[in-house]
Amino acid sequence: MKKEKPVSANGVRPFGMLDKLGYAMGDMGCGFSFQLVSTFMQLFYLQYIGISTGDYAAIILISKLWDAVNDVLIGNMVDTKRIGKKSKYMPWIILGGVTLVIFNVMIFAPVQNFPYAAKYAWCLISYCLWSVAYTMVNVPYGSLHSVITDKPQERTALSTFRSIGAALPAVVIMIVLPNIVYSKDINAAGEEVQNLKGETLLPVAIVLSIVAFFVLWGTTKLVKERVVRPETGENATGAKAFFSAFKSFFTNRAMVGATIATVAQVALFNSTMSMNNMVFQYFFKDPSKISLAMVGSYVPMVIIMAFIGKLTKKFGKKTVCTVATLVSAVAGLVFMFVPMTPDMTGMILYIVALMAINAGNCTFQVTVWAIVADCIEISYRKSGKSEEGSLYALYSFFRKLSQGIGQAVVSLGLGAIGFVEGENAVQPEGFGEGVKTLYIAFLAIGSLIAFLALKFIYNVTKKDEEEFSAIQKAE
Repeated sequence: MKKEKPVSANGVRPFGMLDKLGYAMGDMGCGFSFQLVSTFMQLFYLQYIGISTGDYAAIILISKLWDAVNDVLIGNMVDTKRIGKKSKYMPWIILGGVTLVIFNVMIFAPVQNFPYAAKYAWCLISYCLWSVAYTMVNVPYGSLHSVITDKPQERTALSTFRSIGAALPAVVIMIVLPNIVYSKDINAAGEEVQNLKGETLLPVAIVLSIVAFFVLWGTTKLVKERVVRPETGENATGAKAFFSAFKSFFTNRAMVGATIATVAQVALFNSTMSMNNMVFQYFFKDPSKISLAMVGSYVPMVIIMAFIGKLTKKFGKKTVCTVATLVSAVAGLVFMFVPMTPDMTGMILYIVALMAINAGNCTFQVTVWAIVADCIEISYRKSGKSEEGSLYALYSFFRKLSQGIGQAVVSLGLGAIGFVEGENAVQPEGFGEGVKTLYIAFLAIGSLIAFLALKFIYNVTKKDEEEFSAIQKAE
């Protein structure tokens, strides 16, 4: 006799492993695109296409101004325009996934022989269109978190699995791709160097984009929506949606604090990963060893994932993340002044430094999506409006804006220490040491800003987290 699947009172199966795996697959799909763009687009445009550092910074900042409009529009559309009968979010994920494939590939098109104005326009338009496609996937996917479950520990579990999903594409891109996209060459000074093979990134983008789409499709099949929010307020549309979304966002102190911490994390951690590539390319002179740096990024995350549920249950997410980011800030400031040599000994010390600094970043990264779900919960309790899409879209905008800020700051920072753009370019003496120190400084500053935001602005306590679930049960 066939065993029937258990269902809850509203006819949906209880929260379980399928939801966790499905939610992890969503960020895995987004990650194959996001990690490829955040890790290699800057190198591709500067070293292969031949865009100047100043013009690249302008591309990033212009695209983020566009995001200010694009993200809020799409967020409001997700809240108010149902394009499917059974789910508010799943059809948007599929539609966005298709467009993401197209524009992800467009970014890595080999336009290096275009006239400079033409290739500059191509790079700018490609990145703006990619931002639209990414928003169409990421906003409904992120909004799902707050309606899959209302229980604090289950939200933390989803956040943890989302981090696992995000980590897997990063591992593939940081470990496998360097062996594909770099080659050993002799530069004009007669030195053996590792150069980017820009022509390899187009087929890589095609393959990863197709994989991303099918992983996102898997999310729509495994995740179930359970939290029903009766609306006592009316969602705005059109021009009013901008003002309504901004008002809800900026009058939510917890959301502001979480967003500032996120901006610091994304701008000065995630968006500076290309500098880590350059540390191995120009300081250690062996980018094939960059896979070792993954130890510094992901060993702390694996350890934290094993304990984060118990820690947040006992102390609350605010306390855990505040302490962790303070530890990272102190570690970063210390390692800025620790001398390192460009050999295996120095490489080991560098990896130890990354492990110490990334401990706080990983703690916040594993927990942040549950934090955002709590912030959205606060907004609903206050206004009675179901604005998951609009609020998450604004949060997503600031994440993308911080990505742009980070890449612009990195580009300007590289220019300040003498980076020479173009294929097979010879970098000035001392550039490797300079890029290593600059990278560690960015990580330390990001941790410090995140600590201050979580300590003094973010105000959701452990007691508040527990009350969210109790209120939902009462309703």
